[in-house]
Amino acid sequence: MAVLYRKYRPQVFADVVGQAPIIATLKQAVARKSPSHAYVFTGSRGVGKTSVARILAKALNCPNVKAGEPCGVCETCVAITEGKFLDLLEVDAASNTGVDNVRELIEHVRFSPTQGVYKVFIIDEVHMLSKPAFNALLKTLEEPPLHTVFILATTEIYKLPLTIISRTQRFDFRPLSHANVAAHLKDVAKKEKLTVEED
Repeated sequence: MAVLYRKYRPQVFADVVGQAPIIATLKQAVARKSPSHAYVFTGSRGVGKTSVARILAKALNCPNVKAGEPCGVCETCVAITEGKFLDLLEVDAASNTGVDNVRELIEHVRFSPTQGVYKVFIIDEVHMLSKPAFNALLKTLEEPPLHTVFILATTEIYKLPLTIISRTQRFDFRPLSHANVAAHLKDVAKKEKLTVEED
């Protein structure tokens, strides 16, 4: 049996709960074919930063994108969902903090995409990078290749150097309201054929 949080993890922008202004802005950027070269997604755990980053990677590379929304069913979208898309690199900065880890990442930046239009780099918990690692990343953010998009996700924005933040488009993810959570739980319960009380 599939774990519920994986089964119901948002796969397209329409699935994302409680982040409407961010979703609207990202969809517009995709629709206009004018994404930023780098984003910072900040907010507490569990608000959708990494999920939205993956959906953005789909939207930027989906051949059937409509009004900024990825189709979710094409070969590209399915490959990203299954973690098999070669032009999406996800790095956990909590366990890859050093300058050598960032240099290895930058090596990938040089190469053009092999499957999609953009190479997308998601760096989770980016605030954990060392100072030399941030300096190495900064050089790439200052002169990024046209085919790359960086998405830096963090729960502790105040730990990021201002030089990094100033070269990105920042999105602050809001904590989910009780109404958002209750409505989503009700929807999941209905799909799972579970009976739950309103309280």
